[in-house]
Amino acid sequence: MSENHIRVVARFSAKPERIEDVKRILTDFVAPTRGEEGCITYDLLQNLNNPTDLTFVEEWTSEAALEKHLASEHIARGRALLPELLDGEGDIQIYKLIA
Repeated sequence: MSENHIRVVARFSAKPERIEDVKRILTDFVAPTRGEEGCITYDLLQNLNNPTDLTFVEEWTSEAALEKHLASEHIARGRALLPELLDGEGDIQIYKLIA
């Protein structure tokens, strides 16, 4: 792992009655994203204690690779569908390794 890599934690809270819809949309991001240049890790997790909590844990080679991902067609398509299915907005945090 390089200290220059970017880590992302992207958390989404599904409306309880829409969990399966949100999971389907987010799962559709996985295969195309893992094939993107600069993607090192792209995992979708579901909280065992709160199934409405769906979180991506990601690692990218650079901010430029992450920016390209965020502008990709599959992400744009999913983002257009998510607002009515989520309880609030997603929380996307970007990190760098310090130790």
